[in-house]
Parts: sequence; C-alpha cells; structure tokens
Amino acid sequence: MIADAAPMGAIRPGLEFVYEAVGDLGAPMPIGDCHDGVRRIIPILSGTVRGPLLSGRLLGVGADWQVSRPDGVTVADATYAIETEDHVLIQIRNRGLRHGPPDVMDRLNRGEVVDPADYYFRTVPEFVAPTGRYDWLNRSIFLCTGARYERSIHLWVWRVT
Repeated sequence: MIADAAPMGAIRPGLEFVYEAVGDLGAPMPIGDCHDGVRRIIPILSGTVRGPLLSGRLLGVGADWQVSRPDGVTVADATYAIETEDHVLIQIRNRGLRHGPPDVMDRLNRGEVVDPADYYFRTVPEFVAPTGRYDWLNRSIFLCTGARYERSIHLWVWRVT
C-alpha cells in the first residue's frame, strides 16, 4: 500500500491555518535527572498571536515543563494563556515532540539559529475557551509546527478539518 493511499471510504482530513505565535522565553530552570529523563522548566514571558482566526497576545503566566528522554527526544508540555484582541482569555495546553540528528540538536541547544526544516517539532494544542465567540476552539483538534530559538519560540497552528 502506498503511504498516501487511503482505504475506500476514508475521509482525508484537511488543515485550516489559525494563527502564528512568537513567544519570548525565560532562561531554562533545570530540575535535573529524573526517572524518565532530564527535566527543565522554560518560562513563557510574553508574545504575539496573529492569524486569520485568532489574534492577541501570549500572557506571561505559563511555562513549558520539558523532559529530554534518553532516546534524544524532547517532550514538550506547555500550559499558557492567550488574551485575544477583544480581551477574552483562552487557556492552552500544548504537548508534543522535538528531535533531530544529534549535531542539529547540539546546535539548537547551544542557542544557534537552526533551520526548523532540519528537525522535527510537532505539538497538539488543546484549547479551553469560554462559551461564545471562541467556543469553536473547544470542538476541534489542532496541530502545530514549531521552531525553537535561544530565547524565543515560533509556532504555527492549524485546525484539523
């Protein structure tokens, strides 16, 4: 079977672009070696959210609780909030994986600028929005691609249709 081939009757999902976010990050706070890998906390300080379906700002009330597993994969588990342009607060929990060839990840860990196409960074954001204008966020699945820089992060979010 060809990888792109779908069984008869299968519905191929689509993607609808929602927003692009750029976040400023604080210095990593190491927790240290744990049973499942090396853990650290990355504070999310502020940022912007701009897109056709959602715009606003990242509030400085969140963090990414990461674990770097022995197999070289970093597991992201970030909880943070967006305040929309019309002052609605939306909670996000964004979980996913980042990994790549060891030399690429070493460069990224040293704070060098690395082309996001050279490593895998995918997450699944889950939104908690109040009833009303943004309630659609509670009823869909989303995918995110990302790029990590020394003191910032860049995220692109799509809704699965």
